[in-house]
Amino acid sequence: MAETLNWIDEALEDLHRRGLYITIRTVASPQGPWLVVDGKRVLNFCSNNYLGLANDPRLVAAAKEAIDRYGIGPAAVRTIAGTMQLHVELEEALAAFKETEAALSFQSGFKANLATIPALVGRGDGIFSDELNHASIIDGCRLSRAEIVRYPHNDVQALRGLLEAHRDRFRRALIVTDGVFSMDGDIAPLPELVALAREFECMLMVDDAHGEGVLGHGGRGIVHHFGLQGQVDIEVGTMSKAFGVVGGYVAGREKIIAWLRQRARPFLFSSAMTVPDTAACLAAVRILQESTELVDRLWENTRYFKAQMTALGFDIGQSVTPITPVMLGDEQLTQEFSRRLFAEGVFATAIAYPTVPLGKARIRVMISASHSKADLDFGLEAFARVGRALGVI
Repeated sequence: MAETLNWIDEALEDLHRRGLYITIRTVASPQGPWLVVDGKRVLNFCSNNYLGLANDPRLVAAAKEAIDRYGIGPAAVRTIAGTMQLHVELEEALAAFKETEAALSFQSGFKANLATIPALVGRGDGIFSDELNHASIIDGCRLSRAEIVRYPHNDVQALRGLLEAHRDRFRRALIVTDGVFSMDGDIAPLPELVALAREFECMLMVDDAHGEGVLGHGGRGIVHHFGLQGQVDIEVGTMSKAFGVVGGYVAGREKIIAWLRQRARPFLFSSAMTVPDTAACLAAVRILQESTELVDRLWENTRYFKAQMTALGFDIGQSVTPITPVMLGDEQLTQEFSRRLFAEGVFATAIAYPTVPLGKARIRVMISASHSKADLDFGLEAFARVGRALGVI
């Protein structure tokens, strides 16, 4: 019987040989600018904790207070007995923050995409999807059973040509894109996509997972960044990055949210977000509604770090956001670079296939508002030493 699993041994050996085996390190401290990882204190350049909220005392206090009042778990799906007052308050706060008609919370950003796309399109419909969209979008598209038409990354003219060639074949059509692309840090050409959606009578959906808390006034996201409030049908987001907790949501037109309450399968068939998570998310949204301080600090750190990395001679790609990819290309080199950084006291994970294409390996640095200038300088010095030792700069 064990022989039937021999293929796994061979596949794992192949991953090791090609430098593609993912080593999972263990964090033994709260999230913050410094972590204890595998027993070693290291500078954190990995987390999506853009605003430093993951261990913010205000979120911790909100979670504790909610536990005392409501307990831990909702114990049911939202449509039976799992919709708690906190869920309603969070959704109202998210809609106000994103400046949309309504919002609906989910257990994760991944589930929000799996919930939304199959509820909007199905057999006989078409999805026009950016070729670099996140895996959760890809999986949501596959689950829908609609026909998927991939367009070259951020290529508006190519998308126009595909719409001209294929739109008439579909009953309904959806254009879907990441707002901020998580591996490269570039952003979608949203004004042009809005125009195409109108011209070809398509729904438009944006996954703003890396845009909220980062782009737009006070972190309201890519739609606000471009001044397109009310012109994008669906905004999908996550609460696990800039908001510092876990969970996901969909914000947009009231009729779409009403439909998702009736047909979104993760909403209908999976228990709701837990009480402490929901309360902490609500606290995070309120913090961002009150002040732009954390977002402003994030961008100050971003500008400083990127300028210094460029001056050192590193290739940091085309990023226009705090996501800073240090492009190295070779998978083995990237793994070694990450190991040497860790030895220098910097936790910066190698990103390689299948997360990015073969030959496009990189160290992805995630800047946070919680980093001090001294933290950034420590990291820059480590990058410089390892880069010179490996002949990268």
